[in-house]
Amino acid sequence: MAGNIVVLISGSGTNLQAIIDACYEGRVNASICTVISNKAEAYGLERAAQAGIHTVVLDPKPYTDRETYDQALGDIIEQQQADLIVMAGFMRILSEPFVQRFSGKMLNIHPSLLPKYQGLHTHQRAIDAGDQEHGCSVHFVTPELDGGPVILQAKVPVFSEDNANQLAARVQVQEHAIYPVVVNWFVEQRLLMQQGKAVLDGHILPSGGYANN
Repeated sequence: MAGNIVVLISGSGTNLQAIIDACYEGRVNASICTVISNKAEAYGLERAAQAGIHTVVLDPKPYTDRETYDQALGDIIEQQQADLIVMAGFMRILSEPFVQRFSGKMLNIHPSLLPKYQGLHTHQRAIDAGDQEHGCSVHFVTPELDGGPVILQAKVPVFSEDNANQLAARVQVQEHAIYPVVVNWFVEQRLLMQQGKAVLDGHILPSGGYANN
């Protein structure tokens, strides 16, 4: 059973907090061994420290390029003997060698109903498109940005009076609900990536993830 989780952050760490709480409450059958941030000012580091979790700041400035940085990041992760890498608002595009190095062991949460709205500004894009529903997706990380197989999605309504911040807040509640669920599936060895597909309990998940036929 997977036991060591490394979480990568860049900001406030609300999804990190959701997973810390789930581990503490026994809803995730594992522990976070290390939180790594590319930004020293990230409040998620304070969340980790308050929970007694080891933290590392890996500033990209001394590194000449993305690949060199990612090599150093990967070496730190391997030193922690990580079974799972959880991306929780890590605002860097990862190089293909890094993604391949940890293929099948990396999860990300994205604030849209993938494959819609890969990249940034997802909430405003959903509003601008006149969408009636929006949401978030947990997926495996592959070299294609926000393109890995979806594992689980949660949907929220989009109201006519919504602005991007209001919609983001509604989506974030669902992020905090579903991300720990997927993390626990992985650590209990119910979930894996096989031939580019997400597989849960031996069944290949549909393109929209679990319970989304």
